[in-house]
Amino acid sequence: MEPDALEYDAVILAGGRSSRLGGRPKHRLTYDGATLLQRSLDAAGGAGASVVVGPDPGVLPAGVISCREEPPFAGPAAAVAAGLAALAGSGAVRPLTLVLACDMPNVGMAVHALREALQLHGPPRERNAPHPPVSSRGPQALGPDGVMAVSADGRRQPLVGFYSTPALERSMQDLRSRGALTNSSMTALLASLDVQLVTVPAGSTDDVDTWDDAAALGVASQEP
Repeated sequence: MEPDALEYDAVILAGGRSSRLGGRPKHRLTYDGATLLQRSLDAAGGAGASVVVGPDPGVLPAGVISCREEPPFAGPAAAVAAGLAALAGSGAVRPLTLVLACDMPNVGMAVHALREALQLHGPPRERNAPHPPVSSRGPQALGPDGVMAVSADGRRQPLVGFYSTPALERSMQDLRSRGALTNSSMTALLASLDVQLVTVPAGSTDDVDTWDDAAALGVASQEP
């Protein structure tokens, strides 16, 4: 399968408090002449539809929609849920959803690696579909619910992954039914998913939490 044949939408999270950056929104920081939000949108190129979840994303490219999780700052699981709802409201419901945070300046390399994994193994199978013969699946055959980035040193990054849209919806509804969606983590949202870990290039999931992180990665504060 060619990567461009993937059918997916993108949910880009841009709604954290940035408390360790003095409240400066991460998505407005710049790297190599572009904001971190624009770099995430570029990394999601090829998505059928994209939504940015967070306050005041600024001017967005044509066709990109925006929304906000409720209540504000309710955590990444609630933000993904808001993004999925916004996509569904726009008529976009594709088999896969690319979930990205907007604080990783080199995330495009990680997304490329995930796309290569999907190209090599084929898209995730439906959960109830029969398994191919073991001899043809190989040890790294994909599970039913997608692929997630993991760094070379073994750190999982759930905010860089292609996930089965129906599986995300099921998990979201389960958390909501238990009153647990607000303030839930991505780990909680993905706990019931069968996701393949894919090792991505060094540095591609390094994120900006502090000004020291920004300096180490060459990320700058946006000029007024």
